Amino acid sequence: MKRIRIYGAGGHSQVIRKVLELSNILVTDTFDDKPETAHNAYDNSTIEGGVRNDMDSFPHDGDPVIIAVGNNFQRAEIAQFLKSDFEKAIHPSAIIAENAEVGVGTVVFAGAIIQPNTKVGEHVIINTAASIDHDNIIGDYAHISPKAALCGHVEVGEGSHVGVGAVVIPKIKIGKWCTIGAGTVVIRDIPDYATVVGNPGRIIKIGNPFHL
Repeated sequence: MKRIRIYGAGGHSQVIRKVLELSNILVTDTFDDKPETAHNAYDNSTIEGGVRNDMDSFPHDGDPVIIAVGNNFQRAEIAQFLKSDFEKAIHPSAIIAENAEVGVGTVVFAGAIIQPNTKVGEHVIINTAASIDHDNIIGDYAHISPKAALCGHVEVGEGSHVGVGAVVIPKIKIGKWCTIGAGTVVIRDIPDYATVVGNPGRIIKIGNPFHL
């Protein structure tokens, strides 16, 4: 049986655990930076402290890790701290084209579709029933939310979050660390660090989140 460690003990972690369970993968250890605030489905006594608690003593070696943290910034930061191998989690009901690429650390939830020639980066969340059409490029640490629909030849930059039910028309490029609001219809390219809402989508804010 394949073995994986999970980093994160919140609600998002519960979904990933179920994906692993359905894939006959054993979760051997659970880590969290704040074990005392873990999801109530966990027994806190079984959760070990995270890498932020003690970088040197953290068991970087061992079974590969999935970072089960929904926040894109935090997931990226933890990935930089860890000196571990990473693994992906793909729900059995997800449909992924044979020539699509899915990076390590990425999770693909129930009912998601990834069409041919699409490249999904590392530590990405492809959430429940998200639809990613052909020839897309999804950057590391991005999050494609439930029922979001990306048409063909779309690019989503590093760390960007495409909200629930958003629609992106073909050949659109979304910059890095953007936020696309729930239900937004994106019909033009979006610059880095932008927040976009509405139908048609309009930019309501641009600001480097690392400098706020």
